[in-house]
Amino acid sequence: MKKFWVAACASLALTACVHTTATDHKELSLRDAYKDIFLVGTALSESQIMGYSEYDRESQQVSNKQFSAVTAENSMKWEEIHPTPGTFNFKVADKLVELAEQNDQFIIGHTLLWHSQTPDWVFEDQNGNPASRELLLNRLKNHIDTIVGRYKGRIQAWDVVNEALNEDGTMRQSKWYKILGEDYIAKAFEFAHAADPNAELYYNDYNLWMPKKRQGAVRIVQSLLDKNIPITAIGMQAHYSIPSLVTNPDLTEFEASIVAYKNLGIEVMLTEVDVTVIRFPGAANQGADISINYELQEKFNPYSKGLPDSVSAEFTQLLVDMFKIIARHQESISRVTFWGVNDSQTWRNGWPIEGRTDYPLLFDRQNQPKPAVNALIELSKTHF
Repeated sequence: MKKFWVAACASLALTACVHTTATDHKELSLRDAYKDIFLVGTALSESQIMGYSEYDRESQQVSNKQFSAVTAENSMKWEEIHPTPGTFNFKVADKLVELAEQNDQFIIGHTLLWHSQTPDWVFEDQNGNPASRELLLNRLKNHIDTIVGRYKGRIQAWDVVNEALNEDGTMRQSKWYKILGEDYIAKAFEFAHAADPNAELYYNDYNLWMPKKRQGAVRIVQSLLDKNIPITAIGMQAHYSIPSLVTNPDLTEFEASIVAYKNLGIEVMLTEVDVTVIRFPGAANQGADISINYELQEKFNPYSKGLPDSVSAEFTQLLVDMFKIIARHQESISRVTFWGVNDSQTWRNGWPIEGRTDYPLLFDRQNQPKPAVNALIELSKTHF
């Protein structure tokens, strides 16, 4: 991905960022601020892509103005785009590509292979028994050939494999792994590259700032490189939380992971960035395991009527601190994608407790920019 660099200036205090005027925001968007540095992306829901309501169309306009890259939040996952054998649903994906092309936005296809949101039939033969290795490989190849082939030359990049690791860096015992073995990752990348040799190809996972998981990710990438299998970048999903809830991420380890991945000779991306301001029940608020679910309790939904300024400031500060680290390694950072346009859209409202009111994104429920937007815009002038 072609990049251009601007000189770094003096450091900027957070307070200066937060108090930037609304006029300044209107003059410069995130997309404009980082256009010569790296892509700034968002994820669009089906309703936003299709523009079902006036509110959805307003959200779409925020995306058009503020973000230079787009990803379908759910609409290109296997259960949505390939729900039954031989049946593909391209309606929403086609609209996303059309919309992005109209607005000169880079497109990431998400995701070709994942253990979740994949129909059971994919892993079964005609009798409902576990599919053979040959059958599953053929299905994977057909899936990738059909989807990547349809958008060849139009979708520029693909999350080829999503979340293949356990938290300790070992391989997740998914059906993909149990039927195909560890080389399923290599096969997926081979199929994707053959379907579109010019597309960028990514491995994407959460908690990649953690040392053990980092080691597992390095092992996966190095294995692909040793086999001369193309991989462009590693996507560090950034489903994080404000520091007062739990140290997630540890920013020292966060930076160590960026260094470890860029030392492999590939690009590094922050993907799926959202920062929850609400604590989890029980264990530390980490990761993005969508199988976790708890009952709604008032104490775990403290901001249903609005977010205190002090919490908003903590949210902003974490993003600023992360972007300062990114600035130190900007030669290897090619994209930062926020996992949604506004707080009403975020999956965090329903995970791990359905019905919560969370505030993890850059724009509020009225599609208005939070102080963090101006903070990041100002940071682009001083640190990149």
